[in-house]
Amino acid sequence: MPTIWQNSGLQHEQVKILCKSQRDHERQAMKTDSDHPNTQEVIPFWNDPSKRDFFFQLGVLAMVGCLGYYLITNTIANLERQAIATGFGFLERESAFEIGESLISYSAADSYGRALIVGVLNTLKVSFIGIVLTVLLGTFIGVARLSANWLVAKLAAGFIEVLQDIPILLQLFFWYAFFYEMLPSPRQALNPITGVFLSNRGLVFGIPAAHPAHIYMAIAFAVACILVYFLIRQARKRQALTGLVFPVGRVSLAILIGLPLLVWGIHGFPTAMNMPELGGFNFEGGMNLSPEFAALLIGLVLYTAAFVAEIVRAGIQAISQGQTEAALSLGLKKGQVLHLVILPQSLRVIIPPLTSQMLNLTKNSSLAVAIGFPDFVSVAGTTINQTGQAIEGVALIMIIYLCFSLLTSALMNWYNKKMALVER
Repeated sequence: MPTIWQNSGLQHEQVKILCKSQRDHERQAMKTDSDHPNTQEVIPFWNDPSKRDFFFQLGVLAMVGCLGYYLITNTIANLERQAIATGFGFLERESAFEIGESLISYSAADSYGRALIVGVLNTLKVSFIGIVLTVLLGTFIGVARLSANWLVAKLAAGFIEVLQDIPILLQLFFWYAFFYEMLPSPRQALNPITGVFLSNRGLVFGIPAAHPAHIYMAIAFAVACILVYFLIRQARKRQALTGLVFPVGRVSLAILIGLPLLVWGIHGFPTAMNMPELGGFNFEGGMNLSPEFAALLIGLVLYTAAFVAEIVRAGIQAISQGQTEAALSLGLKKGQVLHLVILPQSLRVIIPPLTSQMLNLTKNSSLAVAIGFPDFVSVAGTTINQTGQAIEGVALIMIIYLCFSLLTSALMNWYNKKMALVER
């Protein structure tokens, strides 16, 4: 018996050695075959996906280049045949037209380039103020849409439905007609409070008289904003490490108000006001918001805020009801639940479509030409009519609005990336 077991064990070892040598031989044969390119199957280039994609893209690029060359050469030939000058040299010529509203000094003796700068600043002014007011109003209406109060919820829903369904151009015409047709003349101007007058010439109100203290107060406010930014960052780090909550809101408000007030007190609390006074057929002094600017701003804000409200409502409803119940069970008030739990999470849903609405507001500001507000499109249109430089003028309009859109998208994409969830 021991001999039989020994023989069978030897045979088993021999079989294992033979199998292993056979496998090694097959691997060596496969490696040898792979070392010889003649043994690989040759794929024709029209069946090779990488080569085929390259040639397709090269062909499309060539077609686009040929089309662009044809359009450019054809345009240049037509311009030469009609003796139309090309180039941007007209920007240095005298504009010879006035602009009703300007953030910088401007007269008809200035160049077309300066006139276009005035148009750009006017567009930036109405777009920036409009975006800020739209976000605030849209957020308020969106939250009110979900209110437990039946009347508040229905009023918010009515606001959204009505303003979304009326075209923006009709709304601009309505508000323009409201200022010019329904409001009285300056002599019979409405005076709701001292120093504020509302007439068909716009809204006029008193402002502080020029004083060096105001410049230093503005600088102090900017410094206060920087301090508040670092305070918020430090408070968040402290809360993450220790769990202790710092009263950021009250301290930030005290810094933002107290620092400019301190500078104001150092300069002796100047209180002189530049009040508007009726002189002739209009008011003199103070600050005047023209009917065109007011109509454009109101129309853009109300129209866009209706869409922002729906975005906010959808973002809030995207958060699970269990989040609200858990926050309430911890003893938080409804306002704290909305501010600390719901809105921070819903921002991840709100920001992308909100960016689109900001872009829409900026682009819709070009409708200002319909009610006479001198935005960039209006100024560029006048420039084109006087100089005949249609191609250059349209190209400038496209470039300016493209820059506006890219800048807005870049800022919102940065903020969206900052608010995104960080996965470990």
